Amino acid sequence: MAKNKCPDCPECLPAWLAAFGDLMSLLLCFFVLLLSMSSMDAKKISEAIGSLSGAMSVLEGGTKTEISKQRQLEATPMDTTSETSEAVNKVSQAVIDANEMIEQAKGPNITLEEGEEGFVIQLPASLLFKPGSATIENEDALLFLKRIALIVQELPNNMDVVVKGHTDDQGPGKSSPFKDNWELSSARAISVLQELLLDGVAPNRVSAAGYAEYKPLATNATKAGREKNRRVEIAFFGKKSEAEAKVKQTILDRAPTQ
Repeated sequence: MAKNKCPDCPECLPAWLAAFGDLMSLLLCFFVLLLSMSSMDAKKISEAIGSLSGAMSVLEGGTKTEISKQRQLEATPMDTTSETSEAVNKVSQAVIDANEMIEQAKGPNITLEEGEEGFVIQLPASLLFKPGSATIENEDALLFLKRIALIVQELPNNMDVVVKGHTDDQGPGKSSPFKDNWELSSARAISVLQELLLDGVAPNRVSAAGYAEYKPLATNATKAGREKNRRVEIAFFGKKSEAEAKVKQTILDRAPTQ
């Protein structure tokens, strides 16, 4: 005898729908696992949001959203700033890599400092030269300079490089071919400059200067201070535009003479 169907009971769902639900659950678990295994770089996300806000002329806090002429002028040099930041990152990584090699040889570390006009690499003199000498003999230092030369070639055209030599207040020594610290600091700066030229840096983008003992970083009264003062700096800075130079010259020409 056939069983009568209950009119109050709804029809059962088709069998394929259960399999489809299981498949969707598995896909959801798969993507959750992918998300949990991925790493989010908060710094890069912050930089991307900052660049987007600057490009759209949106100030922090929402105080001004319209794009005025002044805001457009301020936003113009963003490409150069981005290229410069990328160069700083490359130089920073080069410094880290060089210090890892130098630490194995128990040598002094290279440092990188950023300023308003650019950034400066500080190379300890003991890493590059023997006392009283201006000849680069350290292979790790030469490899580092080759890497810096490659980075310089990628810099924007409005950035130049100045190599600065510094000494402590002690003389070069009787065995040195240089008679004073002026000659020694200048010769060391020129040695680094020549190495950059050999590695492909354009001559019109680099210059050298010697400061002897007159721009110390620390006191010359201690051995540690004197060692810190003996250094060669590679300074990267942006050139002023011709328009800025003309404005400055106009101001000077119109200034009242006494």
